[in-house]
Amino acid sequence: MSIISEFKEFAIKGNVVNLAVGFVVGAAFGKIVTSFTNDILMPPIGLALGAVDFSNLFVNLSSRHYDTIAQAKAAGAPTLNYGMFLNSIVDFLIIAFAVFLIVKWTNILTRANRPKPPETKSCPYCMTMIPIGATRCPHCTSDLKAA
Repeated sequence: MSIISEFKEFAIKGNVVNLAVGFVVGAAFGKIVTSFTNDILMPPIGLALGAVDFSNLFVNLSSRHYDTIAQAKAAGAPTLNYGMFLNSIVDFLIIAFAVFLIVKWTNILTRANRPKPPETKSCPYCMTMIPIGATRCPHCTSDLKAA
């Protein structure tokens, strides 16, 4: 089998296609969450905290003063952009919570299809069905702890 035919077989398998679709949808979802955080969620929070623009919070590590991150970056000054880091943390928490909900929903759906664990077992002496937790067979009175 040639490398190209092996690759085609690999690429056509459902798991690879599902992974690719999941990756693309995840990347798009990440962009939506980032926009939600930066454009919708953080501005009201910043306003409630005294008109703070989180995306422009930074520590200037150079000796010159800069009013914005854009000015500092244009001048090549080193900065610690903790406001953008806070935005990224909020992004992560929203995405992590969404993934948690999806996994929880998936587990609920797959749990419904799972067979229930057995409630009875066979007595090794008389072969009658007895409750799984029984320690003595009610039919032949054999001690099941020894079995």
